[in-house]
Amino acid sequence: MAILPPATLKRKSSLPVWAEIGWRVGVVLALLAIAVLFHWIERDGLRDTADGHVSFLDILYFTSISVTTTGYGDIVPVSTTARMFDAFIVTPIRIFVVLLFLGTAYNFVLKRTWDKWRMAAIQKNLSGHIVVAGYGNTGAETIDELIARGTPAGQLVVIDTDEERLARAKACGCIVLQADATRDQVLTDVKIKHAASLIVTAGRDDTSILITLTARHLAPGLPISVTVRNEDNEVPARAAGATTVVNPVSFSGLLLASSCKGPHLSDYLMDLASYHGQVELTERGVTPGEIGKPLSAIKTGLGVRIYRNGKPHGHKEPEAARLEAGDLIVEIVTAN
Repeated sequence: MAILPPATLKRKSSLPVWAEIGWRVGVVLALLAIAVLFHWIERDGLRDTADGHVSFLDILYFTSISVTTTGYGDIVPVSTTARMFDAFIVTPIRIFVVLLFLGTAYNFVLKRTWDKWRMAAIQKNLSGHIVVAGYGNTGAETIDELIARGTPAGQLVVIDTDEERLARAKACGCIVLQADATRDQVLTDVKIKHAASLIVTAGRDDTSILITLTARHLAPGLPISVTVRNEDNEVPARAAGATTVVNPVSFSGLLLASSCKGPHLSDYLMDLASYHGQVELTERGVTPGEIGKPLSAIKTGLGVRIYRNGKPHGHKEPEAARLEAGDLIVEIVTAN
């Protein structure tokens, strides 16, 4: 069993960028002030090879070049106290200041430049992908199932506001974006117009419906699948533009009710829904060789339903007796 790292409580910093930089500069100045003060007190332990006199300006100069590791050798510590201070106090200050400035440069310059470049590179080739808005329990299961069914992880884009959830999605190989999926710009950034489909698992029905409205406004022809917890929200979700609405509570009730009629019915339904079962429910377009034949004559699996012009027809209905071009076949096949 894999050992998971301990969970850490985190929250976003409330300080603006200028304040983040400001406190770091303040810390550096405070450390320099400490070094200057001590050097001034112990100025008799320093030697100026130029004129032999150590002034306050010489102290400022010596402290700055010592902390920045320059060191020209024109002013040197000669007393034991001054040397020990430089060894055990100035050296740690020097290391801390360098790391602090490197961290600041990385966070506010290099990292942002690198992130923008990577985002532009990813967006350039982003097309035919699947966007998943929300990476909670349902979103994680959805990603796992899509990957199991053969969707490359690099074609899955996950949007979530939680950094730790996105870290798990990124570990699966998905493209991730920490943002609010209800915003137009966020969906534009993930090239929603060029996506193959959108799956909304936000965890809250109102948020899911708002994401659906935003996506439908940006991409009128996009297939959108939404999960809702409350049965009353199924109609608003469809009105918002969802092409498929899934209610996990209703599906759970279906499985529980089926188990009362037979102990193996719920197992079979789970097999149909999951890629990891012995059988699988799939949907595909009719092939040229199947046109004109009945649904029962298909060779790839057991045909249970067709969709013609957006309308469903069961395998016993007259429409299923002769397949036509453009029909969609729902069939049960043996799982890979």
